[in-house]
Amino acid sequence: MSSNDTPSHWHELADRVLDGQGLTPEEGLAILRSADFELLDLLAAAYRVRRRWFGDQVHLNFLMNAKSGTCSEDCGYCSQSSVSRADIPRYNLLEPDKILDGARIAHQRKARTYCVVLSGRRPSDSELDTITQVVGQIRSAYALKVCISPGLLTREQAMRLKQCGVSRVNHNLNTSRRFYPRICTTHSYQDRLDTLGVVREVGLEICSGGIVGLGEEDEDVVELALRLGQLAVDVVPVNFLMPIAGTPLADTHRLNPRYCLKVLALVRLANPRCELRIAGGREMHLGSLQPLGLYPANGIFIGDYLTTEGQPAEEDYRMIEALGFEIIVEGAE
Repeated sequence: MSSNDTPSHWHELADRVLDGQGLTPEEGLAILRSADFELLDLLAAAYRVRRRWFGDQVHLNFLMNAKSGTCSEDCGYCSQSSVSRADIPRYNLLEPDKILDGARIAHQRKARTYCVVLSGRRPSDSELDTITQVVGQIRSAYALKVCISPGLLTREQAMRLKQCGVSRVNHNLNTSRRFYPRICTTHSYQDRLDTLGVVREVGLEICSGGIVGLGEEDEDVVELALRLGQLAVDVVPVNFLMPIAGTPLADTHRLNPRYCLKVLALVRLANPRCELRIAGGREMHLGSLQPLGLYPANGIFIGDYLTTEGQPAEEDYRMIEALGFEIIVEGAE
């Protein structure tokens, strides 16, 4: 292939993003529908945007499933939902010492952020009591950001999290407003937006992303990426659906690694300043192309996910080293 055959429009798009211009829906669709032979050029353009704000840094995140199953919501993708028949561990909120021990593991694995997830529609008062108690202990013992994923929140609950030392709250939009009723009926897309609103209102950082591969259209992925940009969220975790036996979406298999990389490029160009994190499904759907994902993204989870396993941490360390990238821990910048 001659140099004249190499597409340059992705770099022109990156130039506009670097100059402060937003992505249009048409440009977003063009990214997802681009030819595979353009993929490396698209990733190079996304990497230029990533490098402007994050250099070659990689942020590692460790996740603790602190309360598993027993959820009243009917999210079709989730093994912990009320409609799931998946064979998973089911338990109430862990004791504070076990949550604190998870922070120790996060610290040992070079994580910058410790993510504590609670299944359920919203946290109870007693669960918030436990969380507020243990977050102070975590912050005293380790140099970690603490992110809580509690479900729906009121302003008062969000304020409690802020006051105890939580850095950010995770609450994913998951998909577009149009498609949302197809994956959940027990709460609405607006309910999720309202929670993000109170999180922002009390001064907490927002971690919000989505799941790709639910059966949505390209337009839904673009709408999600642009909506997160409009909300100026701080962290965007991108999940790729892992079909789990026993869930309504167990037979949904639509993704390939090239499309997943295009999604990451789209989200980076639509959210140039965010910490873009490759989340669940990274190992399954990117496979041997995982290193390429870190050209648009600057964060990954180290270890397991909610009810599924990740790859050994040593493999992630080797991948990051091979790329010539640098793991950044809290307080190192």
